[in-house]
Amino acid sequence: MSEQTLLHEQIQSSQTSKNTATVLMITAVAALGGLLFGYDTGVIGASQLYFTKYFNLTPAEQGWAVSSAIYGCLFGALVSGYLTNRISRKYTLILSAFLFTISAWGSGAASTLDELVIFRIIGGLGVGMASMAAPIYIAEIAPPKIRGQMVSYYQLAVVIGFFVVFLATYLIGGGDSVGKTPEEIAQLHQHNVDSGWRTMLWSELLPSITFFLLLFFVPHSPRWLIMKGREEEARTVLARITSSEQEAQHEFDDIKQSFADNSKHSRVSLFTKGIAFVLLIGILLSVFQQVTGINAILYYGAEIFANALGYGPEDALKQQLWLGGVNLVFTFVAIFTIDRWGRKPLYLVGTSGMFIGLAVFSWTLFNEQIGIVSLIAILAFIGSFAMSMGPVVWVMLSEIFPNSVRGVAMSIAVAAQWLFNAFVANSFPIINNSAVNQASFNGALPYFIFACFCLVAFFFVWRFVPETKGKTLEEMEALWTTKNS
Repeated sequence: MSEQTLLHEQIQSSQTSKNTATVLMITAVAALGGLLFGYDTGVIGASQLYFTKYFNLTPAEQGWAVSSAIYGCLFGALVSGYLTNRISRKYTLILSAFLFTISAWGSGAASTLDELVIFRIIGGLGVGMASMAAPIYIAEIAPPKIRGQMVSYYQLAVVIGFFVVFLATYLIGGGDSVGKTPEEIAQLHQHNVDSGWRTMLWSELLPSITFFLLLFFVPHSPRWLIMKGREEEARTVLARITSSEQEAQHEFDDIKQSFADNSKHSRVSLFTKGIAFVLLIGILLSVFQQVTGINAILYYGAEIFANALGYGPEDALKQQLWLGGVNLVFTFVAIFTIDRWGRKPLYLVGTSGMFIGLAVFSWTLFNEQIGIVSLIAILAFIGSFAMSMGPVVWVMLSEIFPNSVRGVAMSIAVAAQWLFNAFVANSFPIINNSAVNQASFNGALPYFIFACFCLVAFFFVWRFVPETKGKTLEEMEALWTTKNS
């Protein structure tokens, strides 16, 4: 090998490393939207143990207080399709960060249930926008060979958000109660009911303000820039995120060709045969992610530990750290396997584990044999979700939709996710506290239902969803056209 060739390869390797680092930095900033998603979900799960007593809420009111943000998420996801196309992916994320900040301050300051709900809905708007805009932005920035890993960082940020907030609320709630007298525990509990829950909600201000400021330092998506005719800016961004001039040019040409093909085929709409099929797949992937019970367990995890597993409220906060820790560890499994194994195998393996975990947990409740097996079963469910359905759904949603309708189609799929999230969050305390659940199922009914949906999700993906590993976004578009021509 000549010295000139060796020097060229060294320069090329250096450029590749530099641009990969740039992609990682941009991804890390965008993924903070996922961290706030997880933080916002986790903080309501912990604080509702206390504000439920502070406001003296009924089960239905408790469900409304917890799920109200989700209706904001639903609307935020719906409008984000328009916003990401109109004002850009980047500015949609900046708007979501602003809404996060307003919500965190107002929720902690609320003096009535109505005020709490209003600010939670405002935060929900931000979560809904970020949950759609962040994965799509990351997918449009990342090279195809590492796109699954990059988009998985969004889910990693979600679970980091869960873990951080569980740790924060555990410490705000008074930490370990071991060694405290009953009087000290009662005093600590009363403090949390009186004001501790406010500090828990205010703790979201730090990550939300950080997210808002950092977003001003990331570029626009090159696909959005090309869509808007800002081609020179798109070339500049592509030069920063690809490993060579040739790769940047190839990527630029593919994106341009994709938009040109769509414009030739006149009005490519959501009702075009191939697009309607992939939209249905996206919607069902979103629905299954919710009806298998993950957010019910994360929202009400402290209550599940306190009631079903017999822990006191403060100790239940400690047990949530197990949920957050397992969620975090197994998300790393997904990150390091999703571009090797593929999306579909990972989904099928994980969904099987989710079913087994829920089935065992249900059995222990139904037979009143609650103990360490119950805890292991719940953690197995969380771990299986974290390595499969959690990241895989976000990756696939960011990949499967054609360029021309990606923003709108993904906003519909994500809105479906939030709609069913709200349905599960609203209905869980009602079903869980129902007479039939307590009398006939010993508290196991909702978990039996979740387990059944895991089976349905497994067979749906096994039968209808193709593998998307390693394909460019433009190749995915061609796949659906060919599949349904």
